[in-house]
Amino acid sequence: ELGIDYELKKYDRSPIMAPPEYKALHPLGSAPVIEDGDVKIAESGACVEYILQTHGNRKFGIQPGHKDYAEYLYWFRKLCKRHSAARFTTLGNLSLSRSGIGKGHESVKRCDARRKQILDFVDRRLSKVPWLAGEQFTAADIMNVCCLTTMRCFVQYSLGGYPNILAYLKRVAARGGYRRAMEKGDSNLDVDELIGAKPPPFYKHIRVALQARGRI
Repeated sequence: ELGIDYELKKYDRSPIMAPPEYKALHPLGSAPVIEDGDVKIAESGACVEYILQTHGNRKFGIQPGHKDYAEYLYWFRKLCKRHSAARFTTLGNLSLSRSGIGKGHESVKRCDARRKQILDFVDRRLSKVPWLAGEQFTAADIMNVCCLTTMRCFVQYSLGGYPNILAYLKRVAARGGYRRAMEKGDSNLDVDELIGAKPPPFYKHIRVALQARGRI
């Protein structure tokens, strides 16, 4: 989106989570990690904020005093923290599934109910505005789109019944920056599948693990 030249280094999973050499990049084994000269910084929210402030020339951010600043701040931070509601629900559901706990288990039901509550909330928001922060595409959209697309390759759920989210994802996918990023980082994934109502196919290592447990 910013037109900045950068090198993307990819690591093979081991077998599902990050390999040791990637975890070694940060004392806490956090991901993602970016390096800019002598600077090394981890966690997606911090990475995006750093790029915006040092290379973004205020593009894709909203400054204090703007009418949409509060919404931007909220949506930017909603999914960028490890224990935010949506990401916690997704990862929690994955852990339960990998532990062999069935869909009828109370813990899984709570995860599903929480995810539905979040998706309902997001869909209502997008019924009022084209982008999460308001009328313009911002880093808030960059921070959130992965949990509505790529993360569904890890924990499958349908977006049927959420027409505003689906329309939003089409707008995101129409952006050249998104297409270029996906081609560079996840060329094995089909964007049209990611943005559709039907869950995209499981990530291959997740599929193998679930098959081994007789879950799919």
